[in-house]
Amino acid sequence: MANSVLNNVNAAASGTFSLGGDLPVHRLGYGAMRITGEGVWGEPKDAEGAKKVLKRAVELGVNFIDTADAYGPDVSERLIGESLAPYANGVVIATKGGLTRQGPNKWLPVGRPEYLQQQVEMSLRRLKVERIDLWQLHRIDAKVPVEESLGVIKRLQKAGKIRHVGLSEVKPHEIEQARKVIDIVSVQNQYNIGDRKHDDTLEYCEKNNIAFIPWYPVAAGKLAQPGGKLDTAAKQHGATVSQLSLAWLLQKSPVILPIPGTTSIEHLEENIGAAQVELSAAEWKEIEDSVK
Repeated sequence: MANSVLNNVNAAASGTFSLGGDLPVHRLGYGAMRITGEGVWGEPKDAEGAKKVLKRAVELGVNFIDTADAYGPDVSERLIGESLAPYANGVVIATKGGLTRQGPNKWLPVGRPEYLQQQVEMSLRRLKVERIDLWQLHRIDAKVPVEESLGVIKRLQKAGKIRHVGLSEVKPHEIEQARKVIDIVSVQNQYNIGDRKHDDTLEYCEKNNIAFIPWYPVAAGKLAQPGGKLDTAAKQHGATVSQLSLAWLLQKSPVILPIPGTTSIEHLEENIGAAQVELSAAEWKEIEDSVK
């Protein structure tokens, strides 16, 4: 995308969604998983650089930042707190709990109530907030009834420590089960133009005005290769494959909140520029048909 356009990028161009009906955020957010070490483990190679990216994101109108206690673990939340607290008016920090770490790229669900309560308290401390705007159950633990996991979260919500609650990697029947315990305002599943196995969950979210937050939002693999349909369409519109992937998500549904992550300010600005990429319905259909 031309530099003149990049100089004017702002996440506000992506539109707005109100989490829970009362917490408006710009739809194009920032995912803070990558501001950690390799394998989402330990400290980043450039902590000061990571802090600059976070600050630049807010400067560019990003007011929805997604993280988790398991990123690092603890590292991503701590860097966000150190970089951005006290938070600018309207900035929403979403975090997650319920996955433990045993090493780089290793994740194990733990949904025991006492563990989740501890993690909420620690997230509050690291993020330097008195209330978490959006807390999400990172995974449902097969060993613990979801009613037990969310029961303690409901108590913390009533105590004023959590504002809204979401889920991650779930299907519609699991959302239904969770909603019997607590109001669910968001769902975070893997989803992009080349990976649409959660179309059913997206449809459920649309019907119930639940935010659908796609992680891994940028197409990869064969779909994103040079000379492919996405690459060709991107070049035709003076955009990148990454921008086209994000623009597809934004036009796909008004409940979608993409959260691309990066450790580069240049790439951050490029991602936010996706809010200004526009294709016709016919062009989007042609691209979608090519990836089936």
